[in-house]
Amino acid sequence: MINGVLWILGCQLVGEVIVGSLGLSVPGPVVGMVLLFATLCVRRPGPGSGTLRVADGLLGHLQLLFVPVSVGIMVHAGAIRQQWLPATGGLVLSWAAGLVTVAVVASLLLRDRASGGRA
Repeated sequence: MINGVLWILGCQLVGEVIVGSLGLSVPGPVVGMVLLFATLCVRRPGPGSGTLRVADGLLGHLQLLFVPVSVGIMVHAGAIRQQWLPATGGLVLSWAAGLVTVAVVASLLLRDRASGGRA
């Protein structure tokens, strides 16, 4: 289990270092999450691996991870009140982009499944 925590935190650290050294405008944890995804795709851990057990434990307490976001919204409520139109526009556009992305990926996967996995 410690091994799983170290993989997750190590990927986050590498993501932070990459973003800091290259000056990217992407958050370090996002780069770390992409690195962790690539690592998991290559390593293909079994169902009982430490990384997957740690991830399941984090998902079991996911609601606690929203507490800092909620506090941030309350702290910056005045700025949000003044900038409600751009904030709402950004939320709607990001929701629509996510929805379109999921629809495209799902249709590609269904098409691949219908063809029997042949490209």
